[in-house]
Amino acid sequence: MSQVRGQRHARRNQRSEATQRTLTALPAIAVALVLVLYGGLVFAVGLFVVGCVAMHELYSMYPRAHAVRLGGFVALGALLLAALYGGTYQVLLVTVAMLPVLFMLTAAQKHPSVGGMGLTLVGIWWIGLALATAVLLRRLPHGENIVIDVLIGTFLGDTGAYVGGHLFGEHALAPRISPGKTVEGLLIGGLCAVAGVWLAGRFQQAWLTTDHALILGLGVAVAGPLGDLFESFVKRQAHVKDSGKLMGPHGGILDRLDAVFFAIVVGYYIWNVYA
Repeated sequence: MSQVRGQRHARRNQRSEATQRTLTALPAIAVALVLVLYGGLVFAVGLFVVGCVAMHELYSMYPRAHAVRLGGFVALGALLLAALYGGTYQVLLVTVAMLPVLFMLTAAQKHPSVGGMGLTLVGIWWIGLALATAVLLRRLPHGENIVIDVLIGTFLGDTGAYVGGHLFGEHALAPRISPGKTVEGLLIGGLCAVAGVWLAGRFQQAWLTTDHALILGLGVAVAGPLGDLFESFVKRQAHVKDSGKLMGPHGGILDRLDAVFFAIVVGYYIWNVYA
């Protein structure tokens, strides 16, 4: 009898957590849609704010490394401007130029270290380049719709993996990195991601074919979980559960966008072929 009560209590807690996650996500989704639809400088400024918060969360996980926060924020702004007013060549130039600039900022710190410089570079490459790629994707033909499609596929895939893992998960996916993730959750999440992009594409049939929508969905289904595992590895090394508390039950910005940072890059290169 007590076991049955325990199972009922666990299911109620899961439903409650899922409801909290949904309610917390709705305002963020609304803001994301507004930024994507506006595009241009508004989109870039919004991404700069998101990126700065994400970098702050990353650098705060490793306080002893003494990351060069100013270097990360400056590189992020430069990458976004290069993507907005230039192109991939200008983004590459900024990526190359930021290393000597970062070295000078590191040398000027009170506690300069190679570890701090390396952690800063991880933030720039992981977060900064992903957000710059989002700006490049937004500028492609029908780019605003593809950004939204990638977000839909990513979030549905994440939700599908979460629910599927709780209901059917038996086989651990990567126990040394993230013990809670399962193979069953991965497969269900992947199907949800592909289905989400495909369904979104049904409203864009005038220019997005079924084949292209399925390929884009498959790219999101593969890249999203990889980004999720990447952040899990970063957190596990830092011995923290969540990257922050800004998103309530979702954790921090990094916890919510870890899959997006990988999926948006794959989405850009896939759509760049077909646009």
